[in-house]
Amino acid sequence: MKKTRKIDFPVRTKYLFVLLLAAFAAALIRCGGMEEQGQPEYAGLRPDAEYAGMEACRSCHADIYKTFSHTGMGQSFEASSLARSAAGPGPHAPVYDPHLDFYYMAEWRNDSLFILEYRLSDGDTLHARRQFIHYIVGSGQHTNSHIYNRNGYLHQAPLTFYTQNEKWDLPPGYENGGNSRFSRMIGLECISCHNALPEMVLGSENKYTAIGNGIDCERCHGPGARHVAEKRAGKLVDIRTETDYTIVNPAKLEPGLQFDVCQRCHIQGNAVLREGKSFFDFRPGMQLSDVMHIFMPVWQGMEDEHIMASHAERLKMSLCFKSPASPEDDSGAGHAPLTCITCHDPHVSVRQTSSSSFNNACFGCHTDKDEDCTAPREDLEHEGFNCVHCHMEGSGTIDIPHVKVTDHFIRKPVSDSLVERIRTFVGIECIHAPDAPPEARGMAYIQYYEKFGFDRFALDSAKKYFPEGTNADVRRFLHQLVHIAFLEKDYRRVVDLRRRAGIEAGSFGITSWSNRDAWSCYRIGEAMRGLGVEGALGFLDRAAELAPYNLEFRSVYGTALMEAGRTADAKKAFRFILEEFPDHVQAMSNLGYILLSTEGDTTGSYDLYMRALSLDPGFLSARYNLAGWYLYRQRFTEAKHTLQEILRDHPGEQRARSILSSLPAPP
Repeated sequence: MKKTRKIDFPVRTKYLFVLLLAAFAAALIRCGGMEEQGQPEYAGLRPDAEYAGMEACRSCHADIYKTFSHTGMGQSFEASSLARSAAGPGPHAPVYDPHLDFYYMAEWRNDSLFILEYRLSDGDTLHARRQFIHYIVGSGQHTNSHIYNRNGYLHQAPLTFYTQNEKWDLPPGYENGGNSRFSRMIGLECISCHNALPEMVLGSENKYTAIGNGIDCERCHGPGARHVAEKRAGKLVDIRTETDYTIVNPAKLEPGLQFDVCQRCHIQGNAVLREGKSFFDFRPGMQLSDVMHIFMPVWQGMEDEHIMASHAERLKMSLCFKSPASPEDDSGAGHAPLTCITCHDPHVSVRQTSSSSFNNACFGCHTDKDEDCTAPREDLEHEGFNCVHCHMEGSGTIDIPHVKVTDHFIRKPVSDSLVERIRTFVGIECIHAPDAPPEARGMAYIQYYEKFGFDRFALDSAKKYFPEGTNADVRRFLHQLVHIAFLEKDYRRVVDLRRRAGIEAGSFGITSWSNRDAWSCYRIGEAMRGLGVEGALGFLDRAAELAPYNLEFRSVYGTALMEAGRTADAKKAFRFILEEFPDHVQAMSNLGYILLSTEGDTTGSYDLYMRALSLDPGFLSARYNLAGWYLYRQRFTEAKHTLQEILRDHPGEQRARSILSSLPAPP
């Protein structure tokens, strides 16, 4: 059992404080439910609560700070360095992606890490891109992934080190033709489970002004500024007998709320935010369902398979969890509720925790090892009565390759026959709140199609939750209905939904963390643009206004301005993008086209095309524009060669074939 840190202070002060606290508590109860003038009982739940930072905690809790710094949470996100890397200095063998014909290799230069991408032809290097890595994600117990920062915009690099196999390979989701190279954005949902809450730029998807190193104290204990201030002022609480409401101690929360602290990140599922909420909004002491609902697909015949961060979901499948007095049973019967900290001390690394410590958690209920375990005695002795080894067997995950983790589904050893079962999709379930509202379930189906590659049935399932029989229904569910129709590429229906809702671009509200209004404006504007419907520019302009740092919105808006002949405004849009993110290849290609076609700037346009192709040699728009540049300069041989390369990589490109056929014959 974890020891409580003793706080010593004078006896007279102690008794005076206890009397005052008792009187204060009685007054709070009379006011209703341990609240002070309607405010939550924990200071960290108040809207104006401020964070103190991990270093402020260190001054009083140096021992915990030291051990926590070595946990998986404490090392989950840090600045890149050789000491931080689980891979070591190398040399490292290259990783080949046969789908895109790129090689990837990690390269250390002193204490700086670079990811090198290159392409070969007959031993010659056709393309090379060397990207400096700013951050390493993951403690190294299972993986190290790599992130680069360009003017605050965070993206993942296409190379991960898998520690257990000591193997470099493509990151999860990049394999089998899914390689997005250096363009995978690191959004708030992802980053908020790997470090202290970052400072994000409003109206962006992945731009940050500050990022912490790893999970910090306040992610599990809540904002601590008031706690620090009161302790420094000498306002102490005897936590052996009282609860200190200036800070959340998860061990003192009722089991459901305690579980939610861990479930915030240890259910790696499909998170659907509540209306008006963001991934910033959950704080320890809250119900997770007040901020979000996290869904998982349920498959019959897949009980033996799980994903990486499915600890809470798998634990809830266990009989140990479901038995009386678990977090979902307030009867008080049976043993103490099973929660994460029954077995884990979150301040100490699992690598520094002995197997006997975990076994002792089992023996708290299973007091007679001989009677409770039916395995042959010789097997038990051979395993040293290691409960975890047999009942929480390590296994691979279905979402991350080269990784083996402890399965938190506590059960009798599973036979291999499970693998042969027929897998049948049952539906989706909200793991932490079975009574999740239908709108959240419908949104989960939309996200399963869009983010997780589910089949079309997911969109058909989503439609059941968003009726559109009346115009009032359409107005109520406009965002979801437009989202579904846009994903189906049913642009006429998108336009009709807008008409039925009776809205214009200006009807959408101010920028929010979710950027939901901006996304709806973008989808409506793109649908109208695709159909040639008047008014598209207004919606695309509004999308860029509501989410000014979503650079894809501004890129599409700039393209629409070009099509409308407003080249000066388009030029301004593309320059804004490149000032924000200098590696945006679409903006380079489009700006180069404007410079050449309207100003005859051959030098500026050529430089932009070549920069774009140095970052993405297969970028089709820039390749066509480069061919056009050669034609403009009457360099027909180079134009022909560029068009032939396009046809080599894209045999169906009739536009390239048509241009080739129109070129003059060589003299």
